[in-house]
Amino acid sequence: MKLTFLGTGTSFGVPVIGCDCPTCSSDDPRDRRTRHAALLTLKAGRLLVDTPPELRIQLLTAGVDRVDAVWFTHTHADHVHGIDDLRIFSLKSRATLPILVGPGVAAEMSARFPYIFDPAISVPSGTSKPELRFVSFDPDAPVRILGREVVPLELPHGPMTVWGFRVGSLGYVTDAKELRPRVLDALRGVDVLVLNALWWGNPHPTHFNVEEAVEAAGLVGARRTYLTHLTHRLRHAELLEALPPGIEPAYDGLTVDLGVSSETAS
Repeated sequence: MKLTFLGTGTSFGVPVIGCDCPTCSSDDPRDRRTRHAALLTLKAGRLLVDTPPELRIQLLTAGVDRVDAVWFTHTHADHVHGIDDLRIFSLKSRATLPILVGPGVAAEMSARFPYIFDPAISVPSGTSKPELRFVSFDPDAPVRILGREVVPLELPHGPMTVWGFRVGSLGYVTDAKELRPRVLDALRGVDVLVLNALWWGNPHPTHFNVEEAVEAAGLVGARRTYLTHLTHRLRHAELLEALPPGIEPAYDGLTVDLGVSSETAS
């Protein structure tokens, strides 16, 4: 099992338009962060996490030619507004692409993208649209995806819920503000943990800052923790040097090999 970070930035991305701060003007490629997405490569296929506006560019850069299912963490624009880029995959496979969503998400996405999900809307002959199929999971039970058991993780993100997950030895959390006891129990024993972290200091109402992410990582106790959803207030090299052992910032294009054990873990 492998995890590839396709995008590690927040809703603004890095560099931020019109900003000349040290991160935005950095020549370190790790400081260039497109908006959040990841790809989990399993034996039975590839699970895409979110569809940000830069999805096409991310997939081309990573050399991805196939996606077999999509996990949506939540419906904020920076996580879903690249959904049309899924069109190529249903075209190539001549089949609907399963997209996994939490409670209420299917209705919201159907209202936002009626040209995709309203069966009464047909596209003109000779054109195409993404052919997608909702798979709504039970928050209280694992769901089977591409031959693997995936445990949904319910996470608070202001007034909305974000859905992280655990699969094998990987725990994946983004856009969270807290790891509640039930989530901590579900993450117990993971080898690799992904957490969001905006910046140092100045707590945010709906996201972890770096200090909170480090504290949460300590509660989970994974051997390796990667921080994602990073703002331009954080330079990669400086953050890497300041973080405690076992915790490091992710960057666009980073691939983490979770090893053979992660394929057999339940």
